Amino acid sequence: MPSVDDQLTLLTRGLDQIEPTDGLRKKLEASAKSGKPLRVKYGIDPTGIDVHLGHTVPLRKLRQFQELGHQAVLIIGNYTALVGDPSGRDETRARLTQEQVEKNAQDYLKQISKILDMSKTEVRPNGDWFGKFTFLDVLSLTSKITVQRMLERDDFSKRFHSRPESIPIYLHECLYPLMQGHDSVEIHADIELGGSEQLFNLMMGRRLQDAAGQEPQICVTLPILRGLDGVRRMGKSLGNYVGVGESADQQFGKTLSIPDDLMKEWFTLLTDRPVSEIETLADSTKTHPMIAKKTLARDIVAFYYGADAATAAQANFEKQFGDKKDPDNILEREISLQIVRNGQINIVDLLVALKLAVSKSEARRLLGPNSGVTIGPNRTKIVEWTHSVEITDGLVIRIGSKRIVRIKLVA
Repeated sequence: MPSVDDQLTLLTRGLDQIEPTDGLRKKLEASAKSGKPLRVKYGIDPTGIDVHLGHTVPLRKLRQFQELGHQAVLIIGNYTALVGDPSGRDETRARLTQEQVEKNAQDYLKQISKILDMSKTEVRPNGDWFGKFTFLDVLSLTSKITVQRMLERDDFSKRFHSRPESIPIYLHECLYPLMQGHDSVEIHADIELGGSEQLFNLMMGRRLQDAAGQEPQICVTLPILRGLDGVRRMGKSLGNYVGVGESADQQFGKTLSIPDDLMKEWFTLLTDRPVSEIETLADSTKTHPMIAKKTLARDIVAFYYGADAATAAQANFEKQFGDKKDPDNILEREISLQIVRNGQINIVDLLVALKLAVSKSEARRLLGPNSGVTIGPNRTKIVEWTHSVEITDGLVIRIGSKRIVRIKLVA
């Protein structure tokens, strides 16, 4: 195992906060002295099924601890997900069913396996202990914190003092930080990782561990990754995300769309490049921004798909946007011959059938004088919504240069 100083150099890169400040060094020193790996906790609530790059920031840090020889402990919050984490929320989260949570958990683990070595990861669903709780156990847990202390929490405070009328704070939401904190007691966590908005929950773990006679964990928070718009946190609902499960071409193309001032943040939080290289790449006087972005996009794609896939994704992008040619890998969608009349189909119906538009009204809006709809090898532009398209197997339909589909005729 590397020296404590070497571990700190790696582990403190990109961090937001360590609480207490000297706690991480002390834990690492104790681990080096005893030869016992630290138990490093990170919890995820399977409230959805798409893992994006924002989720990977703490997961990559957990992987670093893992590679240094420490024990990664992944908490699957199949019970906390039923409550919903209020962190960073100005409203109550929608509650999920147990069936939804269990299905999501399986999808999460599949995607997370691209980041962590799951053979060396301890995976613990917190339903293993909360599923056995009695009402007396719940009373005991809630006795560990006052209502006044809970209302000091930033998101609850904002909701409580909102005007003209307070936004409701439901009692079950107050259980969430207690449940997350109790997870740390159950698994004897030495360190817990989380986003910067998670500090209250992480500190609850310290409080409950101390009450249980355990040495309190060290709380390590990481920045919230900004999405493709360069302003808001990455999120699928905001449409500013890059998904872990997206194709190499999609990851490459989306990464190239980020604002220039986002590159240093993404290089730091999403790649393993040395700090000195990042400084050079993020400095437009030393590296052209497009060269830097292509380097960043290759790094991201290579992490999930390998170096060859990253090279191919760049070649596809440059072929499509530089040479104005279609990429090698075009999404294929089936068109039934039953909806084709005399070898033709109306362009509006075709766009809907190919799922390039969700409705006929949207399809009509895509057409007109500024239409980006083109068909065939000659990229014939279609502007009239009354236009009938001659359908052939393998015909390529485009909306702009990013949404491209090849037709496959089926009986």
